[in-house]
Parts: sequence; structure tokens; C-alpha cells
Amino acid sequence: MFGIKTKTITLTLGAAATALTMAAAPATYAMDQKLGGVVGCKASGSKQEVGAVLGGLLGAVAGSNLAKNDRGTGTALGAVVGAGAGSYVGCKMQKSDAAKEVGGVYKSGGYRYAQTVEAAPLVKVNRKYVARSTLNVRAAASTRGERLGALESGATFQALGRTGDGKWILVGQDGVGVGYVSSAYVYRA
Repeated sequence: MFGIKTKTITLTLGAAATALTMAAAPATYAMDQKLGGVVGCKASGSKQEVGAVLGGLLGAVAGSNLAKNDRGTGTALGAVVGAGAGSYVGCKMQKSDAAKEVGGVYKSGGYRYAQTVEAAPLVKVNRKYVARSTLNVRAAASTRGERLGALESGATFQALGRTGDGKWILVGQDGVGVGYVSSAYVYRA
């Protein structure tokens, strides 16, 4: 009845990868938000990025080998899944390294503390501060707390929380409380 002509379209590997990436963008974005993204790890280091690249390459090879009929789509899908998995594993490794660096970690009241730091009831702050002068970093929110180290005058640091009376701030390193400083000698960055 109707003279409909059909045309077969062959996608190149690059076009297939682009099409798949665009189709998977909402799912990838949702995964990024849950896992912290490819570069959003809250621990310092570069293992997350390296993991994403290696995972992407290995995933692309595996996807290409598994996809018998459509290697382009298999390669692209494998690369996306591999990059996500590699990113996740790399971030876990960075967090583990950060915990070792501060002597182990324990949790209390929704905060993570270095083993040498006493937990205290805190109000969440999560902002950056600058030391007005050289400050003692203490194991407890008190002048009687053991001195663990110091912050130099002008040093910017991440504050995780403050005591209810506002006198002490928990200094954070990679999301772990590493000691307290007096709030009288800091200002917001």
C-alpha cells in the first residue's frame, strides 16, 4: 500500500558511545550524587580519579568482549559502569588512607573522631575558619585537654562542629575530627 523505504543506520563507535552517555546521563548524575561523583570524594588524594580511569578502560574492554552483536554500545556501557565502580573503590581507598593518617577513627554522635580525640556534644558547623594566631589543637574541648599539635596563624581549616557553649571548635581533616581549638581565636573564612 504505502511505499515506505527503510534505511539501515550504522553508528560508529564514537556516535554509539555519545548516544549511550547522553541516554545514561540522568542515571549517572543520580549515582554521582549518591557516591560523591568521580572527583567528589571527601578524602584527599587521587586514587578516586585513577580508579575511575582504570575502571573505565577495563569496563570498556569487558563490555566490548561481552557484546557480541553491538560492540560499540557494549564498550560504552562497560566504560560507564567501570568508571563508576573504579571511582567508588578509589574513594574508599582514599578514606581508608585518611583514617590511617590520623591514627584510626571512631564514630560518636554523628561525627568521626581520630582515636586521640575525645567526643563531645557538638552543633554541626561544616565551614572553613582561619586562625587569628597560633592555636593549640587539643584532644578535648578544654584547656586541660592534651595538646596534640598547633595551627599556625593564618591557617585555614575545616570546622566540623562546635560545642554547645560555642567556646570550642572541632577541627576536621578529611571529615575526621582531629582536635579542638578555642573559638575566641578564629574567624570565618
